Amino acid sequence: MALRRVASAWLPVLAWAALIFAVSSIPSLGTGLGVWDLVLRKLAHVTEYAVLGFLLARVVAVAPAFLIGVLYAVSDELHQTYVSGRHGAPRDVAIDAAGVAIGLLVHRRVTR
Repeated sequence: MALRRVASAWLPVLAWAALIFAVSSIPSLGTGLGVWDLVLRKLAHVTEYAVLGFLLARVVAVAPAFLIGVLYAVSDELHQTYVSGRHGAPRDVAIDAAGVAIGLLVHRRVTR
């Protein structure tokens, strides 16, 4: 029974991380909207990592959730260096970390 609870708690985290990985695997992802392309992509970074932070906060404490989220962001940016038309950027890790923090704050507010 405990294994079932652990699996059901972690399954959304793993599914969301897999979705992030899949999107990061798309070559030359862009909208062609000029400056709006940059804005939309950075908002996507914040949003996808806010969801990851929220899901992690359901499973582990705040500090480990933040650390896991940021380490995943680092691995995602490293992964993007191997995808045609994509590149990894330290500033994106910072944006992702901000997203994780937002997700943690939302979780805290919702579960009060």
